[in-house]
Amino acid sequence: MNLDGSELQNLYALVLASGWKLLWSIVVLIVGKRLVQYLVNVVGGSMDKHHVDESLHTFLIPAIRLSLYVILGIIIASMLGVEMASVIALLASAGLAVGLALQGSLANLAGGVLIMALRPFKVGDFIEAAGYSGTVEQIQIFHTYLRTPDNRRVIIPNAQLSNTSAINYSTNATRRLDLVFSASFDNDIDKVKEVLGQVIQGNPFVLPDPAPQIVIGEYGDHGLNYFVRVWVNRSNYWPVRFDILERAKTAFDQAGIEIPFAQMDVHIKGDTSI
Repeated sequence: MNLDGSELQNLYALVLASGWKLLWSIVVLIVGKRLVQYLVNVVGGSMDKHHVDESLHTFLIPAIRLSLYVILGIIIASMLGVEMASVIALLASAGLAVGLALQGSLANLAGGVLIMALRPFKVGDFIEAAGYSGTVEQIQIFHTYLRTPDNRRVIIPNAQLSNTSAINYSTNATRRLDLVFSASFDNDIDKVKEVLGQVIQGNPFVLPDPAPQIVIGEYGDHGLNYFVRVWVNRSNYWPVRFDILERAKTAFDQAGIEIPFAQMDVHIKGDTSI
């Protein structure tokens, strides 16, 4: 195919124009990526400076980054000559298809928004939800990350967290510690209570108000069950529990208080002379 001079000139102009568009698009892409990262760092630094809650920080930063990259993509498509009406139609069609394919992810996104809006827990809280217990490390757009007491990471979808019951152990400053001690029926009730009271008084982290409570809670199969209820600061819950359990056993032994245990009496019938 032979091209005359005017056609070659038009082709050259078209290639030159397309090349410049592509070149400028690449420049905008490189500069835009750096600008997006800069803006994200500025927003993150501003949040840190103003002591924005860590939960909101970990949720907003990925959302802002994603939104800026979408805007950058639209700008580059416009520079390449793609009509915005076509881009909007394409985004709408893609959004519908992605929405149908990623219903679970969209539910997680909605769950994340609900968690950030209602604030049932925040980063640093110790919670129990969806069958797991742990400290909240991050609340991201789609998932929440927990760190279990044995240092495992649990990733829970936000949709599941926002639609299930959860226990937040970090909301209140104090907690009630409930313990049960068994003593045989033959032991003097007042003596058992006195020993348990001395054990409680020996722990400096037990709060005086509300006052500790020692009562007979129920009749067990082999003895009386004494319910001990004390209030402690949230951070002292487990140390106080372990200390009281250990010192109560030692105090029972020293006071001669018998701890009942399951036993079985076997009676043999027959002629024992054989």
